[in-house]
Amino acid sequence: MSVNYRKAAVIGCGFVGASIAFRFLQQGLFSHLVLVDANREKAEGEAMDLSDGLPYGASMEITAGTYNDVAGCGLVVVTAGVNQKPGETRLELIGRNAAILKSILHEITSRKFEGILLIVSNPVDVLTYLSKELSGYPRERVIGSGTVLDTARLKQLLGEELGVDSRNVHAFIVGEHGDSELAVWSGANVSGLDLQDFCRLRGKALNPQDMDRLYREVQGSADAIIRRKGATYYGIAMAVGRIAECIVKDEHAVLPVSAVLEGEYGLEKLALSVPAIVGKNGLEKILEIPLSQTERTALDSSAQQMQQAIQQVSSDLAQA
Repeated sequence: MSVNYRKAAVIGCGFVGASIAFRFLQQGLFSHLVLVDANREKAEGEAMDLSDGLPYGASMEITAGTYNDVAGCGLVVVTAGVNQKPGETRLELIGRNAAILKSILHEITSRKFEGILLIVSNPVDVLTYLSKELSGYPRERVIGSGTVLDTARLKQLLGEELGVDSRNVHAFIVGEHGDSELAVWSGANVSGLDLQDFCRLRGKALNPQDMDRLYREVQGSADAIIRRKGATYYGIAMAVGRIAECIVKDEHAVLPVSAVLEGEYGLEKLALSVPAIVGKNGLEKILEIPLSQTERTALDSSAQQMQQAIQQVSSDLAQA
């Protein structure tokens, strides 16, 4: 079956899925967007609501559909699952969301889908790995939203701290999209200037305590938002929109998506969020960026936690 790169589907029409659909409408990336949800009326309502704005947005078709509609899609975004509760870690969602994901993948793979599968449901790194294993798709076609949002949070906070446009800040959050993630300070820069060199030129001080404070704020950002409004969805919608843009426009852009590792960083049999080149074929290449010894130790620790989580959920799914 041929792939229509201008057709996309969003599986799951909760806050996150609906916000992503709204972002896609704003971007005008697709000519047809299909919304799929276990509650058909919810999908229909979201499609109707979004379609009301079409005269003021992009020219596209937005419909509620079924899994039969995903076959020819160039991109399928999976957001279905239960939400993270206040004080709950993303890893604590594994059992519930893995079972939901397994049933979704059965539906998708039975339709001979040949596009890119983008996992957004949490815990995204674990579910990205399971998606690749359960679907049998090559790893370039199965990616997760990873730490694209976390990286945006770091860039925004650094921009505010240094008094500079966050779009000029280049820094990565890598590892788990969750509590064991880490900031790669050793490679951070502002428009090509080393972070500390920029600070001196700007007349700003950024000491290790400041960097740890910013990292902790990024790490706790989701929980801080959830405690205040119950869920996070606008930020992730913007992040997913950026990933989709890279795919549809074949940008070959570098983003810290969640990807299955096959020896990169000396790791395998897990997915982690690491910088990678993303284009129309999905994952083009994982970049093994230089890390300090402290950062490398933290990445290995994050990987160990992911492997333990994967082993546990794989065992649970096999017994189900």
